[in-house]
Amino acid sequence: MAQAPPKNPERSIIWFKRFQYDKERDSPRDARNVLLVIATLIAAVTFQAGVNPPGGVWQDDGRDRKEIHAAGRAIYASQKRPYYVFLISNTLALSASLLVIASLTYGFPFQFEIWVATVSMMVTYASAIFAVTPHESVHYRYLLITAAVPIVTRFLIQMFKKFRKSTKHAWSNKLSTYDQEVDGQTGQRV
Repeated sequence: MAQAPPKNPERSIIWFKRFQYDKERDSPRDARNVLLVIATLIAAVTFQAGVNPPGGVWQDDGRDRKEIHAAGRAIYASQKRPYYVFLISNTLALSASLLVIASLTYGFPFQFEIWVATVSMMVTYASAIFAVTPHESVHYRYLLITAAVPIVTRFLIQMFKKFRKSTKHAWSNKLSTYDQEVDGQTGQRV
């Protein structure tokens, strides 16, 4: 039996690196376009999953096992915890992808229309979730908090960066003032 040639671990890594973002090879425009395609795909998939939940909806009113179900309600909602995990994860993914789309298209022509479409999409998603989810199976405030998490997180990151920059600038000014004071006392440059 012939032996397989030994695998070169560096070579197996090299093919993967070819697909990674490289500042010297890839332009910011190309990176933005790729991110827009990915975010749009995620938004489309999560929106569709929210409007048509896994397992579909009950077609009639009735009783299944010990539970009563209503027509138009998600079948998956009869499993409360898994459905809740699905809703939270799906809402988080949709909200994050819409934030990426809105951020990457900032300053584009028709900016206002993009925002209107984004907000309308989120409202449509929320109304579909409210329509197919039995009221007793989900606390809607958790879904609203989940939808706000990417926006609040991005805001906090921006504020932290701004604070860090202003703090760094303030320390730089204090150090230069201190250097000038020391320089003035000794008559020498520090």
